[in-house]
Amino acid sequence: MQAQRKDRSNPILNVLRLVIAGAAAGVLAAAVALPAVGGAGVSAKGAMEGLNLKPEDLDEPPLPERTELVDADGKQIAQFYFENRQSVRLDQVAPIMQTALISIEDFRFYQHGPIDVEGTARALLKNFSSGGVMQGGSSITQQYVKQVLVNKAETAEDQQAAIAPTVSRKLAELRYAMAIEKKYSKAQILEKYLNIAYFGAGAHGVQAAAKRFFGKSASELTLVEAATLAGAVQNPARTDPNVGPESRARLMERRNIVLDRMAELRKITVQEAAEAKAKKLGYKDTKVPGGCEASKYPYFCLYVQYEILNNEEFGKNPDERRKLLQRGGLKIKTTIDRKMQAAAEKAIKDYVSTKDKPVASQAIVVPGTGEIKAMAASRKFGGSKKKNEMSYNIVADAAHGGGRGFQQGSTAKVYTLATALEEGLKYGDGLPAPAGYTASGYSSFKNCKGENVGDPSHTVRNSSESGAGFKTLETGTWGSVNTFFVRLEEKVGLCSVVKMAKKLGVKRADGQKLSEVETFTLGVNEVDPVTIASAYATFAARGQWCRPLAITEITDRNGKAKQYKPKCSQVLEEEVADAVSGILSGVFTKGTMREVGGIGRDAAGKTGTTDNYMSAWFAGYTPNLASAVSLGDPRGTKDHELIGITIGGQYYPYVYGASISGRIWKDSMIDALKGIEPTEFTPVDRSRFGGCTENCAPKPPKKKDEERPHGDGDPFGIFDPGGGPDGRGPGGDGPGNGRGGNGAVGPITPGR
Repeated sequence: MQAQRKDRSNPILNVLRLVIAGAAAGVLAAAVALPAVGGAGVSAKGAMEGLNLKPEDLDEPPLPERTELVDADGKQIAQFYFENRQSVRLDQVAPIMQTALISIEDFRFYQHGPIDVEGTARALLKNFSSGGVMQGGSSITQQYVKQVLVNKAETAEDQQAAIAPTVSRKLAELRYAMAIEKKYSKAQILEKYLNIAYFGAGAHGVQAAAKRFFGKSASELTLVEAATLAGAVQNPARTDPNVGPESRARLMERRNIVLDRMAELRKITVQEAAEAKAKKLGYKDTKVPGGCEASKYPYFCLYVQYEILNNEEFGKNPDERRKLLQRGGLKIKTTIDRKMQAAAEKAIKDYVSTKDKPVASQAIVVPGTGEIKAMAASRKFGGSKKKNEMSYNIVADAAHGGGRGFQQGSTAKVYTLATALEEGLKYGDGLPAPAGYTASGYSSFKNCKGENVGDPSHTVRNSSESGAGFKTLETGTWGSVNTFFVRLEEKVGLCSVVKMAKKLGVKRADGQKLSEVETFTLGVNEVDPVTIASAYATFAARGQWCRPLAITEITDRNGKAKQYKPKCSQVLEEEVADAVSGILSGVFTKGTMREVGGIGRDAAGKTGTTDNYMSAWFAGYTPNLASAVSLGDPRGTKDHELIGITIGGQYYPYVYGASISGRIWKDSMIDALKGIEPTEFTPVDRSRFGGCTENCAPKPPKKKDEERPHGDGDPFGIFDPGGGPDGRGPGGDGPGNGRGGNGAVGPITPGR
């Protein structure tokens, strides 16, 4: 009983009880206990000493801050946030905002210590006499402590404990407040509180609130706006203007209470308060978009997001990396180039509609650095099936938010070509390319485990039955002859070709192992444009492969910047890469892109059409840029082939690599390269790659003058005579019938 009387005689505990009782049971209960304080006449310091309270350091983890993505020129392209917050210095907050907040929450802030006994008692009396909560009972320092504890809480239970109306919690809060008052100046405490306070409508901190409520910075707030925000912090859930008319009415009521209090304290005149109270709320509901769905470049944004989430360089585990992205307050400088992105988007839009079921997607990268300059797709990003939107990153692999990709088609033949040149074959070396090729046995092809993967029960065919003839590395590539490349793969070894592809960074889009089958060279593996653009960029960079790079610099919340340099390695001899470029350059003049044509500067590339026209590709490069374009139906290429289909308002009986993908590549590269000085490929070392070895073409038999050695319109002898009724040559990049994956790939018919 005696201890109880002593306890009740302690003025600060009685004040604590008042605060707790007022929160738990309303102001009436607080008022009943109030006489215990009246006339006590003790200071806060004396009360502290009576309770034997000692300062206790408060752990203040960094506040969740918005992470900003910017392009290569530093302009924002996206932002991520767990809490919409932008911390600012106190001198970046309008003085009237500071005055309004202090007036309503803690008018003696600059005079008292961690707790204001006099102010708390006065606030309780004021609240009781008014029949509502008019003034705050806790100091700004105490409120800051409570906000820190709430922000630290990882679970809902921890959050409830941080605001529980208990004496023990309040005493702990006081100990922390005492330490905070010793650690910081009053101005620093006010700054921290303004940045941590929640104002409603998803706005954390005064800067985010000023932008969210009024579309301006905290430094520009007027009296009316400052009073509105100052009134919102008392109970943001009840006064959230986004909830509805009733909440807005409560917010206006709170604003007017703040104005009256400011007038009472003579911070403004009564006339100024009256004029301000007569004004409307002025809430602008300024949207604060977040995440990639709100970005102008959603596919590139997704790539950056997943790069951070999956890369241990940014955190030990996925959860840590996600927190960094959502709460880190980072400024992430990326590689995207707005001009090149616009070039890709325009070219795609010219050939493929957003309403089309097949999707065209393109990636542009820089040879020698791996920097991704553009990622575009014909469909808009989003979750609406009605609007034909896409909810994943079709331009990239699954590790970067993408899907399973599309079969590569004949763009994969370049791996076999590079292997042959690396192993010593010359431009004039070749092999007979029959109309159909059947492996002589299972051991004709061995994967990298040494297992037999030949398929003597299956015949690989060209796009026309009359495609037989001797083909060299040049003519076989320009005509994209299926049987020639399967025979060439058999000669150099399947495993050698697979290893070449891997050296060039090729991997399946779904993350699974490459399918090492007989028809590997025909492009049976599903891939994505970023991967293929980077692989082809290796030839442009004279054998130097670079890991795709989307992030060049990250600046943390403290202004410390870290650069991320290209990660490149020499995977191919320079001369071999030059030799590949020499042959692929002819694709525009003598091969499957000859009707589409080149881009007015040195360029090299390869078309690709898969078996049964399931997807169509073009991959190519200049010394300055490399790009890959894919076209396929995400619903499933096996059931939705590119046959008898209207795309971009144009009807296509069959879609080849040159039909749409090649044209998108050409148009986008012309625009993307504007302003960039043309660079020439390094000349091919003819002493090494010119002529032929033991695989020379047989001398043609003498023919009568009236007989033509080649088909009409084919002065280079690339394509054999014959073909269908449209006069197509047999060696073109059209549908073959190889196997592997979802079916093997055949080359594209020239001019398609």
